[in-house]
Amino acid sequence: MTRSSKQACVVLLAVAGLAGPATAPAFAIKQFADEFKAVYVKDGTPLAAAVEEAKCNVCHVAGKGKKERNAYGHALAERLDKETDKKDVAKIRGALDEVAKLPSAVAGKTFGDLIADGKLPCE
Repeated sequence: MTRSSKQACVVLLAVAGLAGPATAPAFAIKQFADEFKAVYVKDGTPLAAAVEEAKCNVCHVAGKGKKERNAYGHALAERLDKETDKKDVAKIRGALDEVAKLPSAVAGKTFGDLIADGKLPCE
């Protein structure tokens, strides 16, 4: 390897090392998150603050890979395909409605009950 090619490699690695951490973390499928917000989130409510803080963790497990979902996320994933359904607003909203009726991990509460109480459905 010539000196100039070694220098080019070092520069390339340095740039990649700096750019990597600066990239934004992966978030939920934007259209799914947007419809969740459109249906359930009202500005200034406790749920709005919780969703803003949780971001993708409304459906995904915090600190895990984007393929790791919580119970709410699993229920939605059973009804929606991220590729074919991301532009189908009616199907997304139908899935949100179906999942809202399912029991959550909180005894006696559905996912919809938690949302109505201003809590995340993954609590």
